[in-house]
Amino acid sequence: MAIRPKQITTFTRWSGLAALLFVALLVAGPLLALWARADTSATLTGSDWAAIKFTLFQATLSAIISVVLAIPVARALARRSFRGRGALVTLLGAPFLLPVIVAIFGLLAIWGRSGLVSQILLSFGLERLNIYGLSGVLLAHVFFNLPLVTRLILQGWGRIPVEHFRLSAQLGMSPKDVFLRLELPMLRSILPGAFLLVFLLCVTSFAVALTLGGGPKATTIELAIYQALRFEFALGKAATLGLIQFAICAIIAFWSLRVTVPVAFGDGLSAVTQRWDVSSRWLLWQDRLVLIAVTGFLGAPLVAVVVRGLPALTNLPPAIWPAMLNSLTVALFSAALSVLLALALAGFIDSLKVRHQKMSSIVEGVGLLTLAASPFVLGTGLFIIIHPIADPFALALPVTALVNAAISLPLALRALLPALQHNRLTYGRLADSLNIRGWSRFRLTTWPAIRKPLGFSTGLAAALSMGDLGVITLFAPPDVETLPLVMYRLMGAYRMDEAASVALILVTLTLTLFWIFDRGGRLGHQT
Repeated sequence: MAIRPKQITTFTRWSGLAALLFVALLVAGPLLALWARADTSATLTGSDWAAIKFTLFQATLSAIISVVLAIPVARALARRSFRGRGALVTLLGAPFLLPVIVAIFGLLAIWGRSGLVSQILLSFGLERLNIYGLSGVLLAHVFFNLPLVTRLILQGWGRIPVEHFRLSAQLGMSPKDVFLRLELPMLRSILPGAFLLVFLLCVTSFAVALTLGGGPKATTIELAIYQALRFEFALGKAATLGLIQFAICAIIAFWSLRVTVPVAFGDGLSAVTQRWDVSSRWLLWQDRLVLIAVTGFLGAPLVAVVVRGLPALTNLPPAIWPAMLNSLTVALFSAALSVLLALALAGFIDSLKVRHQKMSSIVEGVGLLTLAASPFVLGTGLFIIIHPIADPFALALPVTALVNAAISLPLALRALLPALQHNRLTYGRLADSLNIRGWSRFRLTTWPAIRKPLGFSTGLAAALSMGDLGVITLFAPPDVETLPLVMYRLMGAYRMDEAASVALILVTLTLTLFWIFDRGGRLGHQT
C-alpha cells in the first residue's frame, strides 16, 4: 500500500514560520530604515563617486586575478598525486577560517614596508614595497579568494570521470586537445559563478579596505559609510550609500545564482583521476613550480604570525582578557542563533517540498537573503533604527552577534538542507510506515543525518564571528573591544609586538572553536 506524504508537524510549521519572520525582519527592517533615512535630495559628491568606482574596480580586478591564478593551481592539484597533497588542500581552506585582521598582519609581515620581501629588496639596493592602496587591497583579496576559487575548480576537475581521460589517452589526444575537449567545458561552467562570488566578497570586504585602503584614492563604499557614521554622523549620506551597496550586492548575488552553465559528463567508475596526458617532464616541473609558489604565498603569512607571535606572548596587553571574553560570547551566541535559524528553516523547507514545491523555494530564497546584504549595510540600518530609541554604542556586542548570525545563516542553511532532504528521501517513507514521529523520529533518523553538517556549520559560524572586524567597528565605544578590534587598534598605534601576541591568540581560539564543533559533529562518523 502506498504511503501518503506526511503532513507538516505543528512544531516544524511554527518554528519555521518564526525563523522566516525573524530573518525577513532582520533584512527588510534595516533596508527600510536606510530607504526612509536616505537623503534623496542631495547629490553624491565626487568622493562618493570615487568610492563607488574604486569598489567596482578593485572587486573586478581582484576577481580576475584570483580566477586566473586559481586555474593552474587547481589543475596541478587535480593531475598530480604526491605526499603532502592532503595537507596542501587543507592549507587552501585556512584563509577562509583565518580572521581577516590576522591575515593582514601576516601579509604585512611578508610584504609590508618592514616585511621580509622589503628587507630582501633593501639588501639589493632597491626600494621598499608599499602595499597600502590598490596594491595592498588586491594582495589581500587574492590571498583570501585564490584558495576559494581553487577549491571550486578542483571540485569541477574531480567530476570529470577518469574514463574520459583514459579514452583520450587511447585516442592519442594531446594535452591541448584534452584541455579543449574535457577541461574547458568544465571551466566554462564554474568560472562565471566563481568570478561573481569573488566579486561579491570583494565588494563587502570592509576590514581589508580599512587596514590597507590607504586614503581617499582607495576608499570603498563601506569605508565611506563608516566615515559618514563615525566621523561625520551624516545618517542620510550613510543610508544612501548603504542602499547603493545593497543594490550592487543584490544584482551580483542574483547573477551568481543564474550564470553557471551546467555541463554533464556522466557518471564515472573511479573516484581517483589518473592522467595519461601529463607525463612530460616540462608539465611535471610546471605543476611543481605552481604548487611551490602557492604554498609559499599562502603559508608564509601564517608562519610569520606564529614566528612573531610566540615571543610576544610575554607582552600581552591588559585589554586582551575582557576582549577575549567578549569575542567568545559574541561567537558562541552568533553560532547558536545561526544554526537554530538554519535548522528551523531547513526543516520547514524540507517539509514544504513534499506538497508545496514553489512555496519551499520562496522560503529558501528568504533564508538566502543575507547573501545580498553585507554585514556593514545591515549594521548601518540597525544603527539608524536603534539611534532614536537607545544608545547604539551600548548595544555593540548584541548587534554584532545578531548581524554575524544573519551573515552565516546561508552557509548553515546550504549545509543542513541537503542533509535533511537526503534523510527524507532515504528514510521518510519507512518512518511513516512504522509511524515513527516526534522525538523518536528525530533521534533515530534526523539526528544522525544532520550531526556532521550541524557541527561543521556551528564551527564555521563561530569562527567567522570570532574574527569579524566589521559591525563592531561601527558600534563599539572605546571601552568595549573584541580581539580583532584590539588587534586593529594596536596595529594603528604601531604596537606590532603586542598586536602579534593578540593575533596568535585570536587565530588559536578561532581554529579551536571550529575544531571543537566540527569534531563534535564527526564523532561516531567514519569521515
